[in-house]
Amino acid sequence: MVQKIEASQKSDIIYPESDGKPMAENTEQFTWIVVIKENLEILFANNAEVFVAGDLLWYPVQGNNKLCQTPDALVVFGRPKGKRGSYKQWEEDNLPPQVVFEVLSPGNTLKEMAKKLQFYDRYGVEEYYLYDPDRIDLNGWQRSDTRLNVIEQMNGWVSPRLGIRFEMTDSGLEIYRPDGRKFLTPVELDQRAQAAEQRVQRLEARLRELGIDPEQV
Repeated sequence: MVQKIEASQKSDIIYPESDGKPMAENTEQFTWIVVIKENLEILFANNAEVFVAGDLLWYPVQGNNKLCQTPDALVVFGRPKGKRGSYKQWEEDNLPPQVVFEVLSPGNTLKEMAKKLQFYDRYGVEEYYLYDPDRIDLNGWQRSDTRLNVIEQMNGWVSPRLGIRFEMTDSGLEIYRPDGRKFLTPVELDQRAQAAEQRVQRLEARLRELGIDPEQV
């Protein structure tokens, strides 16, 4: 009977889908969050068992709606894509996000970031990346020996889970996909798509001039 009551109490707990905080404090931080999240979505678009999200509350323990964090971006291997109001780990085969990203803003405190590192360490994150766009400073941690340890050299580092490469330049962080293509902003992605479409249209026009139907090629 006690077990049934405890189960009922757990099911009655409300897990908020917002922490009441803005996603970003300034345009630079917001741009980086979008670039990382959207490019990761593109990278794993054809893998139905990789879930990518941004600014999503993660609850690792059922029954505790106070214990949570909201990574700027997270990646979970082994979970299907789809809509979620929050990431309740016990409903996701108890899989924690394997990779999380945070982008610093001027309002972040050392105490706040230390607590996040402790949380990610305790609840099973395998890789944690922290970027400060104002100072052009990138730090990373990788799990080994049951805990997150500092990655000593981030410039040129390749994520074991994601396969992406981090490069630090004088102008800031650059991230590259396994095929060598650079992470781009949504505007840059759109411009590249338009340029590719224009090249196709020119090629089709040239084929028609030669008396060749592009649809038959």
